[in-house]
Parts: sequence; C-alpha cells; structure tokens
Amino acid sequence: MLIAPDRLEVILATLLSGGHLLIEDHPGVGKTQLARAIAGTFAARFARVQATVDLLPTDILGATVWNAGTSSFEFHPGPVFTNVLLVDELNRATPKTQSGLLEVMQELQVTIDGHTYPVEAPFIVVATQNPTAGFDGTYPLPPAQLDRFQARISLGYPTSGQEAALLRERPSTTAQPVATLAELVAAQAAVHHVAATDPLLEYVVALLDHTRRHPLAETGASPRAGLGLLSAARARAALQGREYVLPDDVQAMAHPMLAHRVQPVAAAPADAQHQIVGDALAQVRAR
Repeated sequence: MLIAPDRLEVILATLLSGGHLLIEDHPGVGKTQLARAIAGTFAARFARVQATVDLLPTDILGATVWNAGTSSFEFHPGPVFTNVLLVDELNRATPKTQSGLLEVMQELQVTIDGHTYPVEAPFIVVATQNPTAGFDGTYPLPPAQLDRFQARISLGYPTSGQEAALLRERPSTTAQPVATLAELVAAQAAVHHVAATDPLLEYVVALLDHTRRHPLAETGASPRAGLGLLSAARARAALQGREYVLPDDVQAMAHPMLAHRVQPVAAAPADAQHQIVGDALAQVRAR
C-alpha cells in the first residue's frame, strides 16, 4: 500500500509509544488495510469490529453469561482481548458504544459486572472514521474519546502516478512480520529512556499553553496530549538513531498528536484545529 513518509513516521512513532491511532479519511483509501498491516508487521493477534448504529459495548468488550451446566456466570471475552483492535468506522457507533472503549484505551483493562479483566500488552486500538461532513448516520467522537487517541492521521488520495502503479501492479495486501511482539515491547521500553532536557519539556508545556489561550480554541490540548507529544518525539528521535529529543522532533509530531485534541469555538473555520497548532509552533520558540 502507498503511505507518505511523514505519515509512516507518525504511525511508527505511535506504535513505539504504545499509543492508539485514529485514521480519518474517505472510504477506499486503505484505512482498513493499514490496520491489518500494522498487526501483520509484528505477527500480532488481530481483531476487527465493524461499527454500526446497533453495535453494543458488550459486542466489543464481552459479557457475563449464565452457564446452566455449571450453574454459574462465566465471562465471555469480546474482540477487545487482542493485540491490535481495528474498529472500522468508529463514528458510526452510538456515543454509548464509543464510550465503552474509554477504560480499556487508558487503563488496559475491562470492567464487567464489577470484575476487572486486563488485556494483554501490547494493546493498540486502530480506529477509522469517515469525515462527518457528507456522511449520514455518523456520531462525532466526543473530546474524551478523541483524547484517548495519541495520533490522528489522514492517508489522502495517491498521486496520479501512484494510482496508476497501484492499478498496474495490484500489490500484496498481506504484511510480512519484521519483528516479534516481544521485540516491539522491548522497543517501546527503550523509547522511554530517550533523553529530554528541561528546556525541551518547557517547550512542550509552552506549546500546550498556547493552544489553550488561542482565540479560536474553546478547549486546548490536555496534559495527556503533552505526554503523547513527548512520547512521540522520543520515538521519532529513536527512529533517527538518537538518544535525545530535539525541538525538530516535537515540531514534526505536533500536528498529528495535538490537532484532534483541540476543540475550536463554534464560529471557527474548518481548519481551525491545525491553525491553532500551527500558530503555536510559529509563535513559541524553543530554547
């Protein structure tokens, strides 16, 4: 499949950070195939859920069922108990079902009928959604749900040359493993040790603060967004063979890590989220 280098960098940084990925784009550009490729790259267990208006939280998380043979209740785990969970067209699910993912995405556990069940690490949610404009039957993701996704990307349409090559060659849709799950977990642990100086941390904090004070922002980037941005910057530094974070790493990761977490005012233009982040990058100087 065809992925621009900058978007591939964001995907890899999200994986190495242990974060969740939201892919927002039009149908047919490869969102689902990308999610399958992520799982196949690490020989990870993969589960897919197609979101619909009648999908229930228990269809994702699982449910406690009465077993007449043993005269007891038994927990039947849902598809969330996997390594890579693809939730296709998440914004077609109702807000109740969307909120069912909040706990597991943050705490890596599911609570059903008072009992807590941990999910296996690594656990990554890859959700796709269609743009809400022009698509009936969609429910915009609430801020609390958006904040659980470390990154949001858009694949976009291929160039004319890329699309011609795609039609001509029909590339394989099966990803070959290049690492094991254990190697991914080890890489995620190593990313946490990439050094970030105090001035760089202050730079991240200043960027967050600027998004909160921007005149187009109803709500700025959260502290969780700052943690996600720093983690992604560390991952980018590691991908480039460095043991320390540069302001360039923060700047390269800022839009995909922050824009979807910023809530513009009602009268803001359509590109307000990226405008807010862009203004922060332009006006806040790194030391």
